[in-house]
Order: sequence, then structure tokens, then C-alpha cells
Amino acid sequence: MKIKSTLAKPFANYISRKIKSDSLNAIKFQDQLFTALVKRASKTAFGKDHQFDLIKSYDDFKVRVPLRDYEGLLYYINELKLGKQNILWPGKPAYFAKSSGTTSGVKYLPITKESIPNHIITARNSLLCFIHETGLGSLTDGKMIFLSGSPELERVGGIPTGRLSGIVNHHIPYYLRRNQLPSYTTNCIEDWEEKLNQIVEETINQDMTLISGIPPWTQMYFDELMKRSGKKVGELFPNLKLLVHGGVNFEPYKEKLLQSIGRPIAMIETYPASEGFIAFQDSQTEPGLLLNINAGIFYEFVLATDIFNDNPHRISLAEVQLGVNYAIILNTNAGLFGYKIGDTVKFVSLNPYRIIVTGRTKHFISAFGEHVIGEEVEQALLVCLSNNNTSIVEFTVAPQINPVDTELPYHEWFIEFEALPANLNALAQEVDEKMRQLNIYYDDLRTGNILQALRITPIQKNGFINYMKSIGKLGGQNKVPRLSNDRVLANELKGFYQ
Repeated sequence: MKIKSTLAKPFANYISRKIKSDSLNAIKFQDQLFTALVKRASKTAFGKDHQFDLIKSYDDFKVRVPLRDYEGLLYYINELKLGKQNILWPGKPAYFAKSSGTTSGVKYLPITKESIPNHIITARNSLLCFIHETGLGSLTDGKMIFLSGSPELERVGGIPTGRLSGIVNHHIPYYLRRNQLPSYTTNCIEDWEEKLNQIVEETINQDMTLISGIPPWTQMYFDELMKRSGKKVGELFPNLKLLVHGGVNFEPYKEKLLQSIGRPIAMIETYPASEGFIAFQDSQTEPGLLLNINAGIFYEFVLATDIFNDNPHRISLAEVQLGVNYAIILNTNAGLFGYKIGDTVKFVSLNPYRIIVTGRTKHFISAFGEHVIGEEVEQALLVCLSNNNTSIVEFTVAPQINPVDTELPYHEWFIEFEALPANLNALAQEVDEKMRQLNIYYDDLRTGNILQALRITPIQKNGFINYMKSIGKLGGQNKVPRLSNDRVLANELKGFYQ
């Protein structure tokens, strides 16, 4: 056994025990974090504007700090981009993490010297918990690939700026640096297809033990590996032990990824975001992701159905309940307060606090009051695909409000199948029935003849990849939204029908 894997096990045991101990004292750590965050930011422009010096309790905080999304913080972000200090957090941010998907275009999210460990150490901890539980310290001896954005950074307001994964690349611990692939030069390639070809070139003959990335782009990597080698990924990399994934719900991609590997493999799910590393899978046997309760983030929660109300009821971690769909709110040592990240979660355990990600607050369908969420469409589709022994590559759903020939409206499901089912109409009927079971509002609309049964529109092979390429969002951290409440994406997909 090599020295790295020899040392990994006792270190993993120590860290895992500490994480478990902390997780059982979550409320204590959250209370301490709340006090520390308010005190630290009290002399900033944001802290003065919101009278942080008068905040003595969480109730005081809720009165003085409204909920905001990124657009609500633009004034403060723009001040930072001008090079000003002490705006959201003391001093200047160490980085801006660039993210997309808002009405104002690119988001510039601050990362401070205090918040960097949240991103780096949490990723490390997820691996150490895995090593502690499984004893597979030997994975640290092989090569590890992290499919990430470019580590090349520009400067905005004098602040280094780039994709979160590219920023994190600069902070990979020295003891893993020699094992890391692809090379820095390859990671800097912006064109995803060119980058993918070079990644395959650099890794195809290596002893890979860990592969990490967003599932759709990991699948593209696997497809190219199999095309070049004529082998399954698990055969090509016989010592591959772990697949790390995050960014989207893994289940729709799981079957094809496992088919590509060709053998069972351990997996870790993570929940990183530019705003903070929120949760990670700490166990191969327990459900859900362990909430990161002692790493610079104080959490608030709002009922997902109330998040767009003018003054929604906010609760702390101490008040959450099992199985309730919450919009998650962040307060962080990067200087974000009352920040609506846009994700929804449910708790599957309260001791310790474990969550599953259920969707996005802006990704839903409620054209007729049905409020269908991502968790429901994914669950319905996966059950029905399993029943029909078929699998998919990618999908998205949108309402058809004005169908031709005065037909009733319906939900249209755009699906790229691994192989087209023998009876597409029967599958659509089965998915429709499952949706009626999962969403009572959808069932009421179907019963009342407000909506007709959903329809499935097949997308051509590589259709979603080609679509993402056509809009300049191929690779990196870009994802196809599961749900839209309008026809914008649906209309853009017309050129990719099967």
C-alpha cells in the first residue's frame, strides 16, 4: 500500500468522527454562526443599511433583512465590481464566481477568504467520509479526473473572476495535485468538444480511480472513451472505484452511466453551488445529503409554495419538518444575507439533518395552477421507464397552452430516449397516470377536463447536446432545465425533433 492511502485512512477516520459529532449538534453551531455572521458584517455597507448593530435575535434579523435574489443584490454587487471595499463583507472578495441563468445575465457571486474553505474542505470531507466508511483509501493512489470549467481567471474590479469549478481548481490540496487530471492546459480550453477530445487523450491510458463531474457531461466523456477504446469504462479503468456527481438530479442519468461503466461502482452525490457548498453524501447506506451546518452558512427555509409571496414566513433549521418542500435561503461568510438561491429541498432526516434536492423555485409548471415541480416529473418518468425497460438521455417539460384545432391544453414532454419505446402513446398514458397520483392539482385539472393527457415529443439522438451547443452552453456547469412555465425552450427545440 502506498503512503498516501496509508495516511488517508486515519485522517478519514478523524474527520468522519468530527463531522458526525458536529452534525448531532447542528442547532448549536447554526446559532453560533448566526451571531458571528451578523457581528462580522455589521460594519459593512450592507450591515449598516440593515442595522446589523441592532440585531440581537433571529426575529430581529427577519425584520431588518428582506429576502432577495441576485437581482435584489445588484446594487451591492456593482459596488464591488467598481473595486469598493467593505460592501457585503469586510474588505474585498477573494474571487467572483461567475454563474448564469438570471434575467440580468451573468451573475458575479462573491467568494471571500473566509468562504473558500467551505468549497474546498467540504469536497475533501465527502471523500474522507467515503474512505472511512468503505476503507477504500487506495483510490487516492490512482488518477482522479475533475470535469470542470477553465481555471483561467479574468479580473473584474481588480477581483479574480471565473467559474466556481475553475476557481476551486486553484485550491486542490497539494497531496492530490499530482493525481489530478486533466492537465492545466487542457482545463483551460474553452471549447467543450475540443476540451473533451483532449481529456480523453490524456486519460484513456491512465489508472483512473475517481471521476467527478455533472452527469450529462460525464456521460459525454464516457461515450467518447468507449468510442475510442471499444471497451466499457469499467474495463478500460479496472481500478475505477468512485463516481462523484452533483449539479442535477442523478437518477435520470444513472442507468446509462452504469451501462457505460459496465459494472457496479460506488457513488457520492454532492450539492455545491457558487453561493456555498450546501450538502454532501456522507454515507453509502443512509438516504439524503448531510447538510453542511458548521461551514459558514446559516440556513433559513420558506415553504416552496410561499416563496413568491411578498412576505413569506421564514424559519430556521430548528423549525423544519420532515417531508416538507422548502425553498432554501442562505446567509454566508461570503456576504450573502437573506439570499434566495432558487433551490427547493426536503428533509429526509432531522438527526442528523439530511436533505434531498427537489427542484428549482423558477423551474415549475403552473400555467393552470397545477404547480408541478421537478421532483414529481422525475419520479413519474423514472417509475414508468423502469416498468417499460427503457432509458433516456435527457428530457424537459413545458405547457402547451394554445394547441391547434381548439384542443384542450396539455403538458408536452420532450425526451431523448436511449432507444425509442415500442409504444410511445402507452408510455405517455402511464406517465400521465403517475403524474395524477403525485400531484393532486394536476389530477383535478385532468378530471375537470381543463387539461388533456400529456404528450411525449421524441428528440433526435444527441439533440439536447446539439441544442446546448447551438446556444453556446455546451459543457461546463450548464444544465438543461427540467421544467419551464412557458414555451421558450420548447420552441427552441423544434429543430431537434426526431
